[in-house]
Amino acid sequence: MTEDNQSLTTEFILIGFTDHPELKTLLFQVFFTIYLITMVGNLGLVALIVTERRLHTPMYIFLGNLALMDSCCSCAITPKILQNLFSKDRMISLHECMAQFYFLCLAETTDCFLLAAMAYDRYVAICKPLQYHTMMSKKLCIQMTTGAYIAGNIHPMIEVGLLFRLNFCKSHQINHFLCDVLPLYRLSCVDPYINELMIFIFAGSVLVFTITTVIISYLFILFTIFKMKSKEGKGKALSTCASHFLSVSIFYGSLLFMYVRPNSVNDEDKDIPVAIFYTLVIPLLNPFIYSLRNKEVINAMKKIMKNL
Repeated sequence: MTEDNQSLTTEFILIGFTDHPELKTLLFQVFFTIYLITMVGNLGLVALIVTERRLHTPMYIFLGNLALMDSCCSCAITPKILQNLFSKDRMISLHECMAQFYFLCLAETTDCFLLAAMAYDRYVAICKPLQYHTMMSKKLCIQMTTGAYIAGNIHPMIEVGLLFRLNFCKSHQINHFLCDVLPLYRLSCVDPYINELMIFIFAGSVLVFTITTVIISYLFILFTIFKMKSKEGKGKALSTCASHFLSVSIFYGSLLFMYVRPNSVNDEDKDIPVAIFYTLVIPLLNPFIYSLRNKEVINAMKKIMKNL
């Protein structure tokens, strides 16, 4: 491989969206609206949890950090989408590409651990209510949140470090709207087998551990709910967990389909619609899924509105 071809690794072209001017304007309006609502919804939820003392409990601490990571994911992806819709070259440098993937991977990995922590919190609250304050102490909550951020940083560090071992000489056009590992593997003139193996080990370990925690927690929760004699108690318990289970199902479902489906490295036709879902739609929906079904959050919002 010549030096001229190797120099192509310094810049990429993101070609994930249409070239039709009419559709570009529509897409810009749609994505800008999604971005605006996502940031207001998630950062508003973070501000609400920080300012309202009644929400300083493990469940809302996890939820606030989840909203913060959703904001991080949206900030890493959407501004570049909006810029590229009306950019002539749609260029992204190698280092900017790696930074974008780093923050995306950070947000998604941290979200996995935060969702698992939230599932465990609901398990303790419903299955062992008398021991809740002992089992879910403030110290444990801080440790679980810190652990989520540590794991969230270690995983992308490893993935980005491995990406720098590749030479992207096949093409400098990424058939995507963001820098993700699968499109980059397709452009590599170096066999990405080691990268694929490591992402299988690390991403697989994260998904297996967190999904197992969520499933076991909810199995115990369902068993406990079915044993309840009071219909009102069953309804309250199901309502408490429904929003979280919905968010978990959507999030993990899209990640598994994106990275674990057979022949995912070579099958690029489904990358863009699935990526739109877990990078843009889920961060948009999460604050509404949790807030609109949560009386404490709604009451805190009403209290703040009255004081304005």
